[in-house]
Amino acid sequence: MAEFEVVRSAVITAEPARVHALINDFHEWVKWSPWEDLDPQLQRSYSGADSGVGARYAWSGNRKAGAGSMEIISSTERQIGLRLEFLKPMKATNQVTFILDPVETGTEVTWRMTGQQTGVMGFIGKLIPMDKFVGRDFEKGLAGLQQAVTAATA
Repeated sequence: MAEFEVVRSAVITAEPARVHALINDFHEWVKWSPWEDLDPQLQRSYSGADSGVGARYAWSGNRKAGAGSMEIISSTERQIGLRLEFLKPMKATNQVTFILDPVETGTEVTWRMTGQQTGVMGFIGKLIPMDKFVGRDFEKGLAGLQQAVTAATA
């Protein structure tokens, strides 16, 4: 097994509460998630709490989108923790954390994912780091958060 960590940060020009609301509610992810455009026919379902701890989101889509689910397992003013489970194309369970730090120009958002690469992905992970697979997606998602905040104030 190979452990991995992928981390990206960006400053979003909005106060932490506005950014928090976009991350803490899975219904809002359609506005900024980097994976929303992978499958126009993506099937989504929401369960549990509307937002915050206990909120759940599941998806099923084409080969690019795959299938899986997320659950918010912790939520404070400055940090949101998720349990991310992939079912397809490969099974995996990862931990995701968003840290929101107030800065002079808005909110520095740090998006972190950690987990274990097993089986085929464990072998591939020794050759190609997980960062190469999802690092750019995190960058796209952080840019999407900025766009979502900007659109909300327009």
